[in-house]
Amino acid sequence: MHRDFIDKIEENPIIAAVKDDNGLSAALKTEVGIIFILYGDICTIGDIVKRVKEAGRMAVVHVDLVTGLNNTREVCLDFIKNNTRADGIITTKGNLIQHAKELGLYTVLRYFVIDSMALVNIEKQAGYGMTLPDVIEILPGVVVSKIIKKVNAISRVPVIAGGLISDRDDVMNALQSGAMAVSSTNRDVWEL
Repeated sequence: MHRDFIDKIEENPIIAAVKDDNGLSAALKTEVGIIFILYGDICTIGDIVKRVKEAGRMAVVHVDLVTGLNNTREVCLDFIKNNTRADGIITTKGNLIQHAKELGLYTVLRYFVIDSMALVNIEKQAGYGMTLPDVIEILPGVVVSKIIKKVNAISRVPVIAGGLISDRDDVMNALQSGAMAVSSTNRDVWEL
């Protein structure tokens, strides 16, 4: 686990998740310290990350959403490492975590908690000796506090709640339930 990444998240528990250039421009006008980049393609991702880094923020790229990358193979991570200044990656593909760590990238493994099988998958990841990500992001982030507590109980990896976080109550509920941070595309949340 990258302790410096965890420290940065703890210092900045509201993470701006951006899905277009307008969202990125708005996020860069706030005080958020970490930006999750949820868009781009192989021709633009370097420039997007450059804007984030020049603003003194941490850039974490959701590699599954970068158009033009074959995001099931490790070479997509090599591309991110060699062609951008990204600090880390987000993925739903557990098989990419070890290679990302070998490259020195921070890692966020994203789970969609839509049924009990998602919880089983989180538990398997914690128990099978797989390379653990630095943090798990669970979506939707407005899940009942019982689910966040359950994920914390079955995994040794800190949790970020993302998706559908839209106001102060959602942020406080997630944090009080044990999430280390929240990620949101909602600009009002970035200002909390």
